[in-house]
Amino acid sequence: MKDKVVLITGGVRGLGRATAIYLNELGYKVIADYKERDDKAEELKTLGIDTFKANITKRENIKKLVDYVINKYGKIDCLINNAGIDSEGLFQDITDEEYKRVMDGNFYSLFATTQEILPYMLKQKNGCIINISSIYGTNGGSYASIYSASKGAIIGLTKALAKELGPSKIRVNSIAPGCMNTDMTKNLSEDAWNDLIEKTPLLRKGEGIDIAKCAAWLIEDNFTTGQIIRVDGGFEI
Repeated sequence: MKDKVVLITGGVRGLGRATAIYLNELGYKVIADYKERDDKAEELKTLGIDTFKANITKRENIKKLVDYVINKYGKIDCLINNAGIDSEGLFQDITDEEYKRVMDGNFYSLFATTQEILPYMLKQKNGCIINISSIYGTNGGSYASIYSASKGAIIGLTKALAKELGPSKIRVNSIAPGCMNTDMTKNLSEDAWNDLIEKTPLLRKGEGIDIAKCAAWLIEDNFTTGQIIRVDGGFEI
């Protein structure tokens, strides 16, 4: 059994859920944070995965989450910043409220959770941080400007923190998924999916397990940091 403790934000649905289940099967101690969907959290509990309900767009809730993990497990070896929300629409139609909703959900939550966990990783002189971004963060997406901006900010922070935290043996990387079969994309039309798949050399949608396996490798690797790993079926070639 592995003794590493892994905290996954947004861990009861989509890519986070797939990652939580896979890492649990490998023997990691997994805690899945979530904002809603108690039913999904209960399903994970039956598999032996710990869960904690917290809206991590609020600093006080993040502190409670981190305190829970530290008090119960004594450490956090890996943080997977997976929580995120979608946004579509014309740039000129984005309101201040929508800007704040997306930046809080995709970037502030990651920023603040990482800040709250860092003291424990710095103390143990070891750690792994995996930030889930998107190919829209590297290439941009039409009608997804604020979403792309929030994911691009994650990429910039990943590279900066990798340089800053490297001397403390804390590795920071980002996974940038391509077109994935998740709750966030379930409303795409058949034509939209066909277009995305046609542009993907492997000619298929990505699945949660594809992200989970990449995360598992990053947890155990000791010489990869500051990388943006595109798990996209070749979409960006």
